[in-house]
Amino acid sequence: MEFKYFNPVARAKDAAHELILSAMGAAVAAGELPNEAAPAFKVEIPGDIKNGDLACNAAMVSARAFHLPPRRIAEILIAHADCSSTPFDRLEAAGPGFINFFLSHRYFEQVVLAANLAGKEWGHTDLGAGKKVNVEFVSANPTGPMHLGNARGGALGDCLAAALEWAGYDVTREFYINDAGNQIEKFGDSLSARYLQIFKGEDAVPFPEKGYQGEDIKQRAREFADLHGDAYVDKPEAERKQALVDYALPLNIQAMKDAMEKYRIHYDVWFRESELHKSGAVKDVLDKLAALGATYEKDGAIWYRAGQYSLKWGANKNPKASDGEAQDGPKDEVLVRANGIPTYFAADIAYHYNKLVTRGFDKAIDVWGADHAGHVARMQGSMDAVGLSGSRLDIVLMQLVKLMRDGQEVRMSKRTGKAISLVDLLDEVPIDSARFFFNQREPGAQVLFDLDLAVKQDSDNPVYYVQYAHARICSILRTMAEEGVRLEAADKVDLSTLTEENEIELIRHIGYFPEEINTAARNYDPARITRYVTELATLFHKFYTTCRCKGVECGLQQARLALCVAAKNTLANGLTMLKITVPEHM
Repeated sequence: MEFKYFNPVARAKDAAHELILSAMGAAVAAGELPNEAAPAFKVEIPGDIKNGDLACNAAMVSARAFHLPPRRIAEILIAHADCSSTPFDRLEAAGPGFINFFLSHRYFEQVVLAANLAGKEWGHTDLGAGKKVNVEFVSANPTGPMHLGNARGGALGDCLAAALEWAGYDVTREFYINDAGNQIEKFGDSLSARYLQIFKGEDAVPFPEKGYQGEDIKQRAREFADLHGDAYVDKPEAERKQALVDYALPLNIQAMKDAMEKYRIHYDVWFRESELHKSGAVKDVLDKLAALGATYEKDGAIWYRAGQYSLKWGANKNPKASDGEAQDGPKDEVLVRANGIPTYFAADIAYHYNKLVTRGFDKAIDVWGADHAGHVARMQGSMDAVGLSGSRLDIVLMQLVKLMRDGQEVRMSKRTGKAISLVDLLDEVPIDSARFFFNQREPGAQVLFDLDLAVKQDSDNPVYYVQYAHARICSILRTMAEEGVRLEAADKVDLSTLTEENEIELIRHIGYFPEEINTAARNYDPARITRYVTELATLFHKFYTTCRCKGVECGLQQARLALCVAAKNTLANGLTMLKITVPEHM
């Protein structure tokens, strides 16, 4: 059997759907159901699998069409269902008319075979069919160090990109460098003031009211002064600022790249905002918006008709709209200031147009902090305004992170005494723990990051717990080999002997793996994979305590070893997807 892109759950759902449709046809032919079109129905994994491995609501939704009680429809369909050549052993009616499907042992045997024979490819699916997806995440401001939100955004974005890759999408990871606009002006002003203060004193040179106050600004100014002395003190302000920015900005960008590499994040593209301006892309998209009637002039500025385009995407209404604004929509936005300088929003529209048109991505996915929620509708609406579809841009919003130590929230680094940065965190916490902990909950849930737990090396630490399950399996296989037990290929083993409850539960969960990847990709929720491998580790430990591999009959021993390999491969692939180390010894 071919196990490339094998997804046992998806195949079973498809088989259940076809089985019900065939049963409907047979029942109509037998005159037991009227010849009416049946509504669409769902086949799902029920909350309690004791009532069946899959459940279907076909009888429930067909009651009106067939003019019969749902329970009676279910009984008729079951009577006409032929389970031969399907993954099912039997069907049962339940409650008011649900149809429950019970998987045959052959299904469980195929799961063990697939997880063994597919090896490192086990879990890969073809859901995405090669569609090009751009995942942009972190994109921190290059004027200062990255913070804890960037730490979570990095883990979330990278693991989401991995889930999409495993689900068959062609994924590009991207970092957007905001190296133009007001923040760079402020960066230059801040550096210039700190540089002048070195030679003239802090009292003689006022610091900009909205300047960047961080120690990193002082450090870059001191480095520049060490290189050039006071040569730039008497230079024109613009020349001095430009020289400082030209020196400091590349160093900051390289520091971000180094931090991301340390975090095991490898970007395919580092895209500079400044290139949009230099290439004329911002002007081109502004001209396009004007030609499509999406802009107007007011008070010497060019405005975007946000009220016309954003409501479709859930923007808040604006009851106090003024002239030029939609009376029932959000405020319109400036794209080009009266001084002729484009706003950040204008560059952002050009940037996403570049993704979707110039570079031809089928979908753009941005990972943003929840504090940017108000910008989602305007960004999607702007894609409509520029002649695309806002549905091609998806925004994943993530909630904040709270660091905890000794049960108390931590805001300052023990090493520096300042706000904890990404680099501070990675110096204190193992990378495995950081990536795992930040990816334990869905993006919209707040993360409580327990620093004490993250550094523990025992089963209380969830990443250690999962890694230990993999190492334990490796130990079992080594021990058996040392005792002269030769591991047979899974397709040569009689897997029908795997009938214990803990064996079946472990196999069932292994079989969920490809569908969990698909669901993580569909829902933009890679935390599903973290939770999945944690549950898999729990089920393996239960299996290990009740189903011994030593001292049992040879056939059963080989079957259990094949199951161990299936669990090992699944754990390894899940951890590899999350870029977490997969130890063989612990």
